[in-house]
Amino acid sequence: MTNRCHRPRFAKSIPALASLGMALILSAGVSGVACAARPGGGGASAPAGQAAQEPVRIRDVVYGRKHGVALTMDVFKPPANVNPSGIGVIWMVSGGWYSSHNSINPGLSKIFTDRGHTVFQVVHSSQPKFTLPEIVPDIHRAVRFIRGHAAEYGVDPERLGIAGASAGGHLSLMMAAYGAPGDPQAEDPIDRLSSRVNAVGAFFPPTDFLNYGKPGQKALSYEELRPFWHVFAVPAGATDEARDTIARTFSPVYGLSSSSPPVLLFHGDADTLVPLQQSREVMQKLEAFKVPHKLEVRPGKGHGWPEMGEDMLLIARWFEEHLSKPDSKPPEK
Repeated sequence: MTNRCHRPRFAKSIPALASLGMALILSAGVSGVACAARPGGGGASAPAGQAAQEPVRIRDVVYGRKHGVALTMDVFKPPANVNPSGIGVIWMVSGGWYSSHNSINPGLSKIFTDRGHTVFQVVHSSQPKFTLPEIVPDIHRAVRFIRGHAAEYGVDPERLGIAGASAGGHLSLMMAAYGAPGDPQAEDPIDRLSSRVNAVGAFFPPTDFLNYGKPGQKALSYEELRPFWHVFAVPAGATDEARDTIARTFSPVYGLSSSSPPVLLFHGDADTLVPLQQSREVMQKLEAFKVPHKLEVRPGKGHGWPEMGEDMLLIARWFEEHLSKPDSKPPEK
């Protein structure tokens, strides 16, 4: 019997991937995604004529605890017939800063695991109960946990890429901008490790809440974002200066530097929820700092598009390009 190349079936639309509350569907059965040639730097593909088997899924790995509640991730390891590459892909399960274990998508992971990469789909503490001052530390913790357990999952602790869409892209870029060394005095050994990442791939991320769509336009007065203003945890009666300070704190564009990791972004030029200007601004900053960067603009597309599965393949290749060398670790700030 002739072996047919397996194409990933995305089990469901993913509201948590969807950004800032809009449902985003990574295309089901994108032609050729899982079957594309593996460029150098990725793990070896399945033997000729043989489709990759299913990845090994490890459910509900606890990476931290908050207020008595476990913070978890699911880990997807390459199939038994695919050689591991040593690259770790951290996927932010987040849309509108809402995160749920039910939104973990095995089909998304398969794009990477078929190429030998290990995927960590991270669920963070979710709005409406939790806000950005509480959510962002979860991502620092997740990166540190993955780095501390890298050998257990067969990845190189200095070859970690992070990715997500919209709110997930925002959190990914927060790690690119504000990933930091651990606390050497921390009681928990995990907290002594760095939360820096080594490469980023993101879809339509909000990046500058002080200049949202155009110079001087504040995200906290941008009407389309009204359903998410509470996530910033602005105190009642806060002054304009205090509001701006909070907005700046959670804007990754202000933390970018010459030591930032390589960044690949995707954005539709018809996106009104997160304007294209948000990604262009990141590109301008990284250009000035001479950091590898690329922006893929999708003409006529809004906040998500059917061909995003194919773009996930481009993220896999971006990670392979920038995480396949021993010196892929970003320099210390």
